Amino acid sequence: MAKLELKNIRKSFGSAEVLKGIDLTVEDGEFVAFVGPSGCGKSTLLRLICGLDEITSGQMAIDGELVNDVPPAKRGIAMVFQSYALYPHMTVAENMGYALRLAGISKEEIAARVAKAAQKLRIDPYLERKPRQLSGGQRQRVAIGRAIVREPRIFLFDEPLSNLDAALRVEMRIEIARMKETLGTTMVYVTHDQIEAMTLADKIVVLNAGRVEQIGSPLNLYNKPVNRFVAGFIGSPKMNFLKLEARKAEGIFSVPGGDVRLPRNLNAAPTEIGIRPEHVELVSRGAPDSLAGTVTITEHLGSDTYAYVALEGSEEMVVVRLSGDRAVNRNEPIGVHVDPAMIHVFSADGLSLASARPVALEAA
Repeated sequence: MAKLELKNIRKSFGSAEVLKGIDLTVEDGEFVAFVGPSGCGKSTLLRLICGLDEITSGQMAIDGELVNDVPPAKRGIAMVFQSYALYPHMTVAENMGYALRLAGISKEEIAARVAKAAQKLRIDPYLERKPRQLSGGQRQRVAIGRAIVREPRIFLFDEPLSNLDAALRVEMRIEIARMKETLGTTMVYVTHDQIEAMTLADKIVVLNAGRVEQIGSPLNLYNKPVNRFVAGFIGSPKMNFLKLEARKAEGIFSVPGGDVRLPRNLNAAPTEIGIRPEHVELVSRGAPDSLAGTVTITEHLGSDTYAYVALEGSEEMVVVRLSGDRAVNRNEPIGVHVDPAMIHVFSADGLSLASARPVALEAA
């Protein structure tokens, strides 16, 4: 296990600066996930940690030792890529032990490490098979096992499940969660899948355009985003956003379909509110404290139903999460009640107004 420290890490390709000063500490034994939109720099950052690319400026340390100029093979890091990258002519056992053989480890030690890792990943019945005789999930287990046998100080994962179908992704998430608990090794995981990040990570790093937007636990990011970007990126379906159209009275603002009441102690002028689909409910049209709208589309997903409601007099759409057995008709006039205690408030620069804690709507 190892502690990883990044201080003002920058990376440029020619005149294009891809990473713009990353500060991050991954504690010993911690599982950290990097998330963000395509092109945000998460895979580039992982390659810098691994040593596959050179750092333009800044400092990187593992257990207090500066590793900027340490070659990849000597950093004590093992990486699992999106592609399995298995040798097709080798058996599972030979693929898993190949790096150890190159390192001069004895055959007995290699066999013992391979057997131990294979048992943990439940691929020991397939050690004599070739990759073409395995399923996608089994191949990814072999790729992970190849990293485990090296007994690294840090595991790096670069979108390891993105090539698998939905069922296999669930299965492999469980395998990685088991591995996290049994090995206790420091892990850094890059993914575009929020479910992977939210279910696996102790800490999530949200990246955007080469910068860190927020670092925190999954629930902290979900419940207390520091800005509109994080609020909109974390969560599926994503948060609903409504522009505040006009201030009608102290703390009362009009939005598409009706009015909302916000706290009076905001430390900046609010321009937009956000509300998650599970904090919105459908009520009768014209019900108190509701926004007027019309159901346009419904998605029935079994345990959940999502209703898409177009708010009156606007092109704004609100997604409402309902129980799976809730019947909703398309083109039905409806009221949308927003839980006032769960509203997020944002200023013109996109920052969350931290002092804003919305209060219940008062009687008109």
